Amino acid sequence: MMLPQEQSEKLSQKLRQKPPLLFLSHRIPYPPNKGDKIRSYHLLKYLCQHYQVYLGTFIDDPEDWQYQSLVADMCTDSCFIELNPRAAKLKSTLGFITGEALSLPYYKDRELEHWIKRVTTEHDIEKLVVYSSAMAQYVMSPSFDFKNMVIDFVDIDSDKWQQYSTRKQWPLNWVYKREAKKLLNFEQKVANKFDSSLFVSSAEAEMFKQFCPQSEQKISFYNNGVDTEYFSPDIDTHIPYQSTEQVLVFTGAMDYWPNIDAVTWFAKKVFPSLKERNPDLRFYIVGSNPTDEVERLGNSDIIVTGRVTDVRPYLKHAIAAVAPMRIARGIQNKVLEAMAMAKPAVVTSQALEGIQAVHGKEVLLGHDEQALQLLVQQVIDGEHEAIGVKARNKVISDFSWEDNLPIVGAFLEKTTH
Repeated sequence: MMLPQEQSEKLSQKLRQKPPLLFLSHRIPYPPNKGDKIRSYHLLKYLCQHYQVYLGTFIDDPEDWQYQSLVADMCTDSCFIELNPRAAKLKSTLGFITGEALSLPYYKDRELEHWIKRVTTEHDIEKLVVYSSAMAQYVMSPSFDFKNMVIDFVDIDSDKWQQYSTRKQWPLNWVYKREAKKLLNFEQKVANKFDSSLFVSSAEAEMFKQFCPQSEQKISFYNNGVDTEYFSPDIDTHIPYQSTEQVLVFTGAMDYWPNIDAVTWFAKKVFPSLKERNPDLRFYIVGSNPTDEVERLGNSDIIVTGRVTDVRPYLKHAIAAVAPMRIARGIQNKVLEAMAMAKPAVVTSQALEGIQAVHGKEVLLGHDEQALQLLVQQVIDGEHEAIGVKARNKVISDFSWEDNLPIVGAFLEKTTH
């Protein structure tokens, strides 16, 4: 039997065999309850298996402070910085003076900057992973001497701002156009400096190659994964709906503008005619932090739940999941999770980017409100019954964290200097 001291020495020896790595993320990678945090959590978990991880991150939701110790215990060392979104928005206006993208001062913090310099020097850290473009600002100085720098852009943030600008009036459209231009310029500089730039899908990577051809050979991607044991149609769960209700469900963070735009458009343009034909039809909007605009959609037929502890019951007992995105970049986890739960997913093309699913076989794709209405009605009428099983099989085959995350490890171990 091994004595406690021997156990401690063995653990220390094991840790010493792992090289140190700096991981910077714009938001605490837990809980994995929204798109960016799902990916960052699984990335962190993978990195901790292979490296001594030094994590620098922000906490922008007071609810997330309860997870600080859990995340800290995963890492060798960590630095958590409180980020107040209102104060950060005010600070971001400094970008108008400095000429930089507003996203950069939003995430700039002196304490985190000092912590990064200290740990990289004290622990001779040579490997770096950055999650989200704005966090790269901390390591752009020539004074850092990383031997391998990998950035997970996830998606092209600058293009999201460009899309926003087309749907807003002056002066916001001017602000968003400016942000798109300034942030793309910064993304290009980051891609030039880093050894590898990764995205959430092949489509996203190919688009960025067009924006940054000089770094084309360093741009790649790795797919998201889905825990298909957790998101399983076989789970035993309560029914959150009334027995008479036929439910369409949308899941996602409801303070995120592309989600707000999607549910608002669906509720006003797509749902009413479906409701006329199907009196028991309900539209459930399931997700945290609904804005006033989303709350105003709520009535006896459109239910805004707010934050829920588990989205699976809402997915399992709905007749279909809808993802009527009109603005999007990268992978929509809401679609993958619905597919994993063997639900018909009725989507727009923007919601399907990066998911090589076939219309009519694994998903239902509509390009406008009439097409979405037709597809939903077909589901209500009992058509497309086989689509759920095929959708789940597609997720199992293409979206496995175990298969996809080693791609990041390969880039980290690649000889670049």
